[in-house]
Amino acid sequence: MTKQTLTIEQKRLDTDLWIIILVTWGFFSIYAIIGNQLMNFVKDSEISVIPRLLVNAVVQFGVAGIGISLVCILRKERFSQFGLKTKNMGKTIIGTALCFAPIIGYILASGQFRGYKPFGTILITKDVLSAGVPVSIIGMAIIIVVWGFFEGFNYVVICDKVNKRYPSTNQWIDYGAITCAIVCILFHQISISFWGIVEMVTTFIAIYGMLIVRKKTGNAWGCIFAFLFIWNAI
Repeated sequence: MTKQTLTIEQKRLDTDLWIIILVTWGFFSIYAIIGNQLMNFVKDSEISVIPRLLVNAVVQFGVAGIGISLVCILRKERFSQFGLKTKNMGKTIIGTALCFAPIIGYILASGQFRGYKPFGTILITKDVLSAGVPVSIIGMAIIIVVWGFFEGFNYVVICDKVNKRYPSTNQWIDYGAITCAIVCILFHQISISFWGIVEMVTTFIAIYGMLIVRKKTGNAWGCIFAFLFIWNAI
């Protein structure tokens, strides 16, 4: 069998993906090893809220943000190249919201809904809001950037890199979106129960769907909207 010769672009994309993979798994491995100690520190109300927030944010940014940022710096790629524009913004937000409808339905049906609280699912948010001005403003800005912008945009960049490296001829089979949806499921607790399976299926629909919407509209703000106002809010 003849060995396939990779083009310069394919080699570049392989390097980009490996940088993202190694950085992401590096931070995730650190969290897996010392996660309990880190979370005990973050939850310790006797410690000032800013150091606790920064520790939490660094871990989160390491898993979803640093990898793509390093690649964009290395390749001199602007974030705007990945769909951060105003054209089709309304269309992509509506389409993304529809993709998240099944997982919202799952949360409601399974009795997990505890009210709509933007960033309320993040451990440190309550303490940040209670800290008073200006700490609360600075803290919420960090939370919005790390858990809102980068968590959503991370999927956009990874999806784009995978699709350029492994293009599909079928408009509905998107290898980048499939990869991101599977990664999202694997990075969260998995339960092989009825509701656990429903959660995995609806999570796949949400992540795959939002990236297909981004592909169709050319606008990435829907993915960021999802993590700002849906994923981290319910």
